[in-house]
Amino acid sequence: MAEVLVVGSGVVGMGLGMLLADDGHQVTIFERDPEPPPADGDAAWGKWERRGINQFRLLHSFLARYHRIVATELPRLLAQMRRDGALESNVMRTTPDFVTGGWRDGDERYDMITGRRPVMERAVAAAADATPGITIRRGVSVSALVTGPAARPGTVHVTGVRTDEGGEVPGDLIIDAGGRRSALPSWLEEAGAAPLPEEREDGGFIYFGRHFRSSDGSIPFALGAPLQEHGSISSLTLPADQGTWGVGLVARADDRALWGLRDPAAFDRTVRALPTVAHWLDGDPIDDGVAVMAKIEDRIRHLRRDGNVLATGVVPVADAWACTNPSLGRGASIGMLHATVLRDTLRDTGLDQPWVFAEQFADRTSALVEPWYRTSVAFDRGRLGEMAAMAAGQPHGDVPDDYGRVKALQAAMMKDPDCFRAFLDMANVLALPDDILARPGTAGKVAEFGRAWRDEPLVGPDRADLIQLVNQ
Repeated sequence: MAEVLVVGSGVVGMGLGMLLADDGHQVTIFERDPEPPPADGDAAWGKWERRGINQFRLLHSFLARYHRIVATELPRLLAQMRRDGALESNVMRTTPDFVTGGWRDGDERYDMITGRRPVMERAVAAAADATPGITIRRGVSVSALVTGPAARPGTVHVTGVRTDEGGEVPGDLIIDAGGRRSALPSWLEEAGAAPLPEEREDGGFIYFGRHFRSSDGSIPFALGAPLQEHGSISSLTLPADQGTWGVGLVARADDRALWGLRDPAAFDRTVRALPTVAHWLDGDPIDDGVAVMAKIEDRIRHLRRDGNVLATGVVPVADAWACTNPSLGRGASIGMLHATVLRDTLRDTGLDQPWVFAEQFADRTSALVEPWYRTSVAFDRGRLGEMAAMAAGQPHGDVPDDYGRVKALQAAMMKDPDCFRAFLDMANVLALPDDILARPGTAGKVAEFGRAWRDEPLVGPDRADLIQLVNQ
């Protein structure tokens, strides 16, 4: 069994650590934030500081793919989330039968578990702390990689890490789970590797969010999907733990006319003007003001250059490898999918030949995980272009074909039970759009029921009224 070092103790870093410890590996997790998780969820929300996670108190979602992985691979983690008050739900049980056609075998795949990000992080940390084979070093930052003799001529081989305390920690495999702010490219270059190839573009969105709590533990009834489009803005409504929920608004980052949404009064006025969302304000605010997040990039790092892996002994996972627009809520699901790919690759190849592991992990990442990054970025581009066009008074603008297919499926989902499930499969990281449309009869139904998606009525204020609401 291997000595594995994991840099970063977020949801995926801890989850991956548990997967590997369950396989018998000795896992050390480094976390630069010094504060351990509080004793309960409310303390985590009110007092826990995670400066390394820039969206720690913004809305967060754990989709059906994440639930499936945790329920199958880490049932004790699911049990800990339940004990901490996380909410399990299935949209097929709350949506009217005239939309879904009634419950079908297989609809359990839409089971989800949700909670405020600090609460869920606390549950994951508690489960990891209780896992034999895991050591968590809090308040310790990794500052560099340590290298040894090359496992393959001309390729840097990483054998450990150097911490900010000045010590070196050896490891058979170093996993970067440091998230969006991962320093892996600079570490590799300092170690003598060629520059890590990246594709990077400004995500282009700005996020505004508030959290609420009911007096009786209830959650508002959903009148539509969690992410809804209202012309040049989108809304996000996410149930959470212990009678809490989050409400978010998403705009283009360069749409200065909407920057006033950071004011709680403007935020509330705007949400109240959205008929399918307004009732989500009927609770007591539990945060101070409006949380704002911007300057979020879509970015992917490639594990190869000119067909060759750049280093052995070290790999990035989840957001340290590729990160996307958080309003789709896919980060935890894609990240844990990537974690299982890494675990399975290690099972299949071992580490006796480090380059075999590195090449296999690069191949499987490209084949099994990267398509989710690509389809998410395509949606971002399409939605940003659509929002800009509608802000300029143009209906939807020139929509790319891949985004148009998603829009047609969105329009069809409320008109046909198969299309409803197809959309849920895509939204929950269960099936890719191309695979969904290849199902017998699905493309025809989407074409039939979604062809008039451009004519769907705007739910909410028009552009002029929206600007007035924000700036009055």
